[in-house]
Amino acid sequence: MSRLMLKKNDVVIVVNGKDRGKTGKILKVLPEKRRAVVEKINFVKEFIRPDQSKNIQGGVMEKEAPIHMSNLMLYCSECGQGVRIRKQMLEDGSKIRICGKCETSVEKQK
Repeated sequence: MSRLMLKKNDVVIVVNGKDRGKTGKILKVLPEKRRAVVEKINFVKEFIRPDQSKNIQGGVMEKEAPIHMSNLMLYCSECGQGVRIRKQMLEDGSKIRICGKCETSVEKQK
């Protein structure tokens, strides 16, 4: 299995599914399931039972559910759209992620 190219706090755009075209920030990455929780994307309803011992009123709550990584692309502010990511080796031996189209660094966008 290949390594994940998306990280926490990256701005991504949804390319497939009910939220296609929306952008948001990654809140949490689940690498073992190849999924990510994205801010304001893929809302699901959670039904909560009332519990008097814990002082919980109960009802319906909406929260973000994980979305598969294959449905996300990194959003490049320079290009203004979702792009593929490449890795580039610097002179000091470290690796950075760059945009596949405009070849600008995506590390500075955080």
